[in-house]
Amino acid sequence: MKTRDMNRDWIATAATLSSALPYLQRYTDAIVVIKLGGHAMGSDEAMDTFARDIVLMQQVGVNPVIVHGGGPMINAMLDKLDIQSDFVNGKRVTDSATVEVVEMVLSGLVNKRIVQAINRQGGRAVGLSGKDANLMVCDQTDPALGFVGTPATMDPALLHTLFERDMIPVIAPLGAGRDGETFNVNGDTAAGAIAAALKADRLLLLTDVSGVKNAEGEVVTELRAEQIREMTRGGIIAGGMIPKTETALDAIAGGVRAVVILDGRAPNACLLELFTEHGAGSMIRPD
Repeated sequence: MKTRDMNRDWIATAATLSSALPYLQRYTDAIVVIKLGGHAMGSDEAMDTFARDIVLMQQVGVNPVIVHGGGPMINAMLDKLDIQSDFVNGKRVTDSATVEVVEMVLSGLVNKRIVQAINRQGGRAVGLSGKDANLMVCDQTDPALGFVGTPATMDPALLHTLFERDMIPVIAPLGAGRDGETFNVNGDTAAGAIAAALKADRLLLLTDVSGVKNAEGEVVTELRAEQIREMTRGGIIAGGMIPKTETALDAIAGGVRAVVILDGRAPNACLLELFTEHGAGSMIRPD
């Protein structure tokens, strides 16, 4: 009986692989930008599962790009160093002391953790920030917020070079200022700008919610841009979902074919979205 059960498991696995063939073919040579949020990183086991999925994606012909956040890790380090934060309209003021900590945590601790996880699974990941090779040059978002930047010009040439060498870019959301400053950039915003610069096939925003929900609280699996605008005007999309859907709309306007908001805590979330019929989360397409 035990052997039969094992056989059934292998048969189910083989059937899953076979059914994935059209999607594997669909994404050959596609560029997929994945925003990995700090809350979605989870445990070491979850990180290893995510890294294994990324390596598998590359093995079947996808060009993955990881853009990561790290808010919880930044908060923990600021507390440890007893650096106080001020907020303006709910947004953290990033002064010179804070931006140094942000760069240390994002480009160091968080970035290298992801790089190492991918490399352990057999991939060849390279850690970067938006400052490298002028990938992301920023203007100051608001003087009241200090060193917080908005992407102004993008140069993805370095990323294309890495694709040609079968390397996986892992990018911290920091940008270079025009006068040599370092700017902290919202992770979703950075991912959207990078995806648009690459004209990516997909932007996957891995977060801690299952997707965009309608008035009844149900996840809507597919939406057009105008539906997002209507749901925002009607107050159905609210709170923390607003900046994510705004990122999606900006990315689509910049040339990204579709954006998916999905729960990054779910095992194999990226594979489910790309290589299965039902997908995962909410896909947002142009009108």
